[in-house]
Amino acid sequence: MTTPTDDATPIIAQKSPIPVEVEAGKTYFWCTCGRSDSQPFCDGSHKGTALAPMKYSAETDGKVFFCGCKATGTAPLCDGSHAKL
Repeated sequence: MTTPTDDATPIIAQKSPIPVEVEAGKTYFWCTCGRSDSQPFCDGSHKGTALAPMKYSAETDGKVFFCGCKATGTAPLCDGSHAKL
């Protein structure tokens, strides 16, 4: 885990995607700050920062890969950005 430089910079939770089985119609809140102990989901640890969780609504049942490094360009899903960190 890296240390943020300010309250708007996320911490790298891990340098790999986080696979999750999602359910169609269910809403998930992806942690954008990297501080959550419930990665990849928000546990409220962003409080006091300029960051907020991102809502993700699953359209189909199945496995998706949430970003663990918080550097993805396709948030909240992994786009491989962790390979450049």
